[in-house]
Amino acid sequence: MSVPPVPAYGTGALADLPSSVLASLGVPGRPNVLGLPAMPRVCVLIIDGLGWELFQAHRHEAPFLASLPGTRLTSGFPATTVTSLGSLATGLPPGGHGLLGVQVAIPGTGRLLNCLRWQDETVDPATFQPAPTVYEEAAADGVNVSYVALGLYRGTGLTQATTRGASYMAADGLGPLVGRAERALRKEGRGFVTVYHADLDTTGHRFGVGSPDWRHQLRFVDLLAEQLAEVLPPGTALYVTADHGMIDPVERVDFDTTAELSEGVALLGGDARARYVYSEPGAHEDVLAAWKGLLGDKAWVFSRDEAVAAGLFGPMQPDLLERVGDVIAVPHADLAIVASEREPYLNRMVGMHGSLVPAEMMVPLLTYARH
Repeated sequence: MSVPPVPAYGTGALADLPSSVLASLGVPGRPNVLGLPAMPRVCVLIIDGLGWELFQAHRHEAPFLASLPGTRLTSGFPATTVTSLGSLATGLPPGGHGLLGVQVAIPGTGRLLNCLRWQDETVDPATFQPAPTVYEEAAADGVNVSYVALGLYRGTGLTQATTRGASYMAADGLGPLVGRAERALRKEGRGFVTVYHADLDTTGHRFGVGSPDWRHQLRFVDLLAEQLAEVLPPGTALYVTADHGMIDPVERVDFDTTAELSEGVALLGGDARARYVYSEPGAHEDVLAAWKGLLGDKAWVFSRDEAVAAGLFGPMQPDLLERVGDVIAVPHADLAIVASEREPYLNRMVGMHGSLVPAEMMVPLLTYARH
């Protein structure tokens, strides 16, 4: 696989969904790329980790979702929660919002920012991700905007970066997710409600998408979607999507115990299926050659300029370039690039994602409407 697939930015990517939703709600200035019908209220259910290929392989476990008409979209790159939530929040490809992966360099500091945990208080979410959100745009046009998710996510750096403009409604369970969404959708006037559910992804990471645990969890996800559909008021469209898929890679190469990979590397970022490698000054070409030499038959290995030129991030804002690794390694084979000493939590995961392969990049877009 010498040439990687490029996300369908502008024609059928996750970033096109929020823009199309705004257009369907009558908010001016956004293209309706996906051709969504005009509706006074929209609910978007984000099921973390439900890739298109996984959904197709387990339709019998999700009879309600399987009954819905739909299509597939691509995530952005990397196919990971941080990046996808950035695109769902802004309607921009990753190169426009700057949430370019789980771990990215904070330019000029010699440090990484874990965008999921966001434990670095020196990094302001509104500065790190300065693009206006679709929630802000909708609210400015008079739409009632709510975001329903776990209470522990309220106020985190990632939440501040991606939900600005929405009223955050904490919901710690399937029942409250439905109840909070119903309450928000029944407000007078136009409404835009996003519901985010993470348990399927968590189950996949811990037990793998090939496990009975994952399949049983999918049944609960299907029930969540069905219950949500049942409480929709008239004039509401429900769109069910995901942020990425997942695979269970068996083969692993360990950065921390492989001298050829660590030589000349200052920082290791990204994730096991989409690595950002930040080289020491003057070592860039050597690092690129070493990573290509060791992984070239199992991963796409690019320089930063090559990845940007290939369009992996969509149009890239110049001030975001330094967040990306000097070298980018994206496994297309059954391989995870782990780091057992510095990332023991990642090394313990069974299910992983981030790559450009269809199993990780393709996500569903399923539709239900109550007229």
